[in-house]
Amino acid sequence: MDSTPASNNSNSPLIDVAFARMKTSIIRCELAPGTRLKVESLSKAYGLSSSPIREALNRLAQDGIVKATENRGFWVAPITADDFKDITRLRVLLEHEALMDSIEHGGEDWEVAVLTAFHRLSLAEKKLGPGPVALDDDWSERHRAYHMALLSATPSALLSSMAGSLFDRAERYRRYSALHRTQERHKGSEHEALMKAAIGREKEKAGRLLRKHIEGTLSRVVSALEQQLAAVQ
Repeated sequence: MDSTPASNNSNSPLIDVAFARMKTSIIRCELAPGTRLKVESLSKAYGLSSSPIREALNRLAQDGIVKATENRGFWVAPITADDFKDITRLRVLLEHEALMDSIEHGGEDWEVAVLTAFHRLSLAEKKLGPGPVALDDDWSERHRAYHMALLSATPSALLSSMAGSLFDRAERYRRYSALHRTQERHKGSEHEALMKAAIGREKEKAGRLLRKHIEGTLSRVVSALEQQLAAVQ
């Protein structure tokens, strides 16, 4: 017999809705870093009661993109270079492990998934104008799908989940830096080289390309953050 309280069962879909909508708003920087998240205001904005809003905020705090204290309530986690460096370090470690797993265990279905995700991402890039690609919602969704496809054959569901969570935390930084930088990085060739190495079962090369790809984002984001900090001082 299910021992979960009935109220939690009935609220679960609403919590999922609130969680997804707030997470998207935070990652896209529509809710800016440091913004106070008032349960009452969010309840009115989303047309939901305070209970699912509060539960969703607690889940977002576990994901690291919301901060919570007993006295101050909830607010959007700040943007800092040190935090992004830590996220990047963990991404390199976890995504490398998941990619090695996928190259070892992935079959034809995995190869097809990677090729399809890369093709969809390439089609989106062809349609883009000169602006920052990270600010295009369609590109961002396909970009995430491509990276997750590369890692999708790992037999560890926990590793896959942790890699996805860190990717989303990094996406907030990519979005934020895209709002404040003047130079755009074109990553299509990097994605193609990584895809070919992965499905070609070239483990060492794929791992090296993945690290270079992730760490390339680090240098550009940190530079944008430093420029933004200097501008407001």
